[in-house]
Amino acid sequence: MMESNFIQDISALKKLPKSWNVFDFGNVFTDISGGNKKFLKSDFLVEGKIAIIDQGKDLIAGYTNEENEIVKGQPPYIVFGDHTRIFKFIDFPFVMGADGTKVFKVKDFTISNEKYLFHFLNSLNIPNTGYNRHFKYLKSTKIPLPPLPQQQKIANILDAAVTLKQNDKALIAKYDALTQALFLEMFGDPVSNPKGWEMKSLNDLCNKITDGTHDTPKRLTEGVKFITGKHIRPFEIDYENSDYVTQEVHNEIYRRCNPEYGDILYTNIGVNFATAAMNTVDYEFSMKNVALLKYKRESLNGRFLESILNDEFFKDRLKRSFGIGGAQQFLSLSNIKSINILCPNLELQNQFAARVALIEQQKAIAQKSLEKSEALCNSLLQKAFNGGLT
Repeated sequence: MMESNFIQDISALKKLPKSWNVFDFGNVFTDISGGNKKFLKSDFLVEGKIAIIDQGKDLIAGYTNEENEIVKGQPPYIVFGDHTRIFKFIDFPFVMGADGTKVFKVKDFTISNEKYLFHFLNSLNIPNTGYNRHFKYLKSTKIPLPPLPQQQKIANILDAAVTLKQNDKALIAKYDALTQALFLEMFGDPVSNPKGWEMKSLNDLCNKITDGTHDTPKRLTEGVKFITGKHIRPFEIDYENSDYVTQEVHNEIYRRCNPEYGDILYTNIGVNFATAAMNTVDYEFSMKNVALLKYKRESLNGRFLESILNDEFFKDRLKRSFGIGGAQQFLSLSNIKSINILCPNLELQNQFAARVALIEQQKAIAQKSLEKSEALCNSLLQKAFNGGLT
């Protein structure tokens, strides 16, 4: 298969309705990135008159007051992360962040709807080649354009689908915030400890603290599940999309690191650093670059421990305490054992966990809704640019 077919289905373009046209990327967009000042992160302000847009996942990266450096041309714009492959639709004046930010303008609004084009670009399968430039893939794409009224119709349908998905994500985020607010209400700030709870080290509160392998065993498409830092999110483990290793490799790892139901997994290096999640399965699996906390059930509730370890202020204090910074962050087992946390009475911790369980029930419903809205959005994206939405 040709490289271009990995990005978009070129053969499908030949099956488009006769009323559609197909253009090269360069015939539809003008790259206006050049000639604009590119702001370094060190220049970003928390507040300011003008938004700074970069290639990161957040829509707005920061602010500036340098109004004379606004990107040329009139909104709207489409911003592309040359390293991150992230697209942003920007309908307000802004200045550019440095390193990898590309800005495009539509050449001819009489034949092109900018929102339609934005959704089309998001439908592309641009390969992830790490921290490299990806514009070379983008500029080789072919852009299918139906008549302008149909572009508007497609854009409206996809806008509605994306809004539905974003609303579901926002609801899940609110449930997460509610859990954190509940923790603060019941126990106070885990850093300043305003309620004066007894402090104890994790070494005193756990029967065992160890971690998985630091080697890189051969990955398989089946076998024993192999969990790494990329599978750990706050309060959640992605078992479904795990890697796999052989039974022999697993046996060797499991002798040292044997996660059981209710134990806490804690990322101590690399991806998703210092993130905690409770193990909620009762089958065996192996781990790499993830610490295992077998806490004492008579002293701690796992949901309580998760909440402390995932608190952002607690993480910041942790990094300062151990002088952790830079790209390669690491907590040794001795570091983890020396971490001090609040230790209120178990009855209160259990009350917290029971209330969290009710929140999690509602969050699970929202998660199911998100799965449906994501499936709908993906289905519509697949149909939109081959004539399937009429």
